[in-house]
Amino acid sequence: MLPLVRSLLCRENRKLFLLNGARTLSTSTIVHANSGGEGWLSKLLHVRKIEPGKDSHSKLLSDTERVYELQIHDVKPDCIDPYLKDYEALSQKLRQKSEPLELVGSWRVEIGNQDQFIHIWRFNEGYANANKVFEMIHEDEELSTLSKSLVKNIVSRTNQFMLPFSYWGDPEPQERNSMYEIRSYVLKPGTMIEWGNNWARGVSYRKSSAVAGFFSQIGQLYMVHHIWSYKDLVMRKEFREAAWRKPGWDECVAYTVPLIREMKSRWLRPTSFSPIK
Repeated sequence: MLPLVRSLLCRENRKLFLLNGARTLSTSTIVHANSGGEGWLSKLLHVRKIEPGKDSHSKLLSDTERVYELQIHDVKPDCIDPYLKDYEALSQKLRQKSEPLELVGSWRVEIGNQDQFIHIWRFNEGYANANKVFEMIHEDEELSTLSKSLVKNIVSRTNQFMLPFSYWGDPEPQERNSMYEIRSYVLKPGTMIEWGNNWARGVSYRKSSAVAGFFSQIGQLYMVHHIWSYKDLVMRKEFREAAWRKPGWDECVAYTVPLIREMKSRWLRPTSFSPIK
């Protein structure tokens, strides 16, 4: 009987020891975090503390009043040619009628969503410019006719208003004679500043292929788009592998991957009228 009692007491003491140990570990982690340090759990999850600011995230991440519109059109497979003809005509008329409006880039998706086209416009005078253009499209008879002709070729369409990350800068017309990749990320709400802090360093590792970086304002929120240029798929592979050999790139990836909810990559070919080629 006595050995049985001793065995039970030992089991209870062991449970009590483990419970106290867990409480001590939990308490020490909280105290360390509250004292301004980074607790072991935060390090494990790759989460960094972000100091609250008095300005909006947009002002902290972007230093321009320029606004960008991303348009994504899924086109009927047998209507590609008339679609391109109509879109080029519409873009030329819009540029003539609104000088501050500018087509930045226009691409066809080759790997990803087939028969999809991506266009990026810049409103150089911000939201005031965007308002005027929207009103003009509805009120101007010539633009309205062109828009209706264009829509007949489209299966579905969506758009999004964005701002450029300050560390990427504003994309300008250029002829690289290359292909492009747009990588799109939906982030966890509240993590945009942390994303920007890490990618401000991360983009420096691949600066030669960096084209543009945006974050959404209207449409799908907490969404980021990075655009890269490569001569071909082989060059893309080489560039991405070379980045992993540079000290610090692995840390950028380790801290940003946990912030992502969804991610998507599309391989793009510029259209004949795209200012970025």
